[in-house]
Amino acid sequence: MDERLRQGIRLFNDGEFFACHEVLEEAWMQEQDPRRLFLQAIIHVAVGFYHCQRGNSPGAAGQIGKAVRKLIPYLPAYDSIDTKLLYADVLAIAAKIDAGSPLSEYPRIHFVAPPDDGA
Repeated sequence: MDERLRQGIRLFNDGEFFACHEVLEEAWMQEQDPRRLFLQAIIHVAVGFYHCQRGNSPGAAGQIGKAVRKLIPYLPAYDSIDTKLLYADVLAIAAKIDAGSPLSEYPRIHFVAPPDDGA
């Protein structure tokens, strides 16, 4: 995992969604498929959560919808990220947005455990 992705995840997990978007967009512009689309999915999540923070539910719902569709091919994990958990968390947030429920917390990005090499 490259440093920009690590930095973007740190910002995401700190709730700094706009800054996360900025950092990941730099990485996204230099990538090729399939990693490019993966980064775009994470960017959509971050932008959706940023819209939530700003009270823009329609903008949040649109970005989160794009994220959900783009995350599916990367389940259950990609680039050391637990995408299955992120996907479930994003779906839960989407349901809260649709219900008009206020959000007090946002999901974090979690890493998958490295495989046990038997050592």
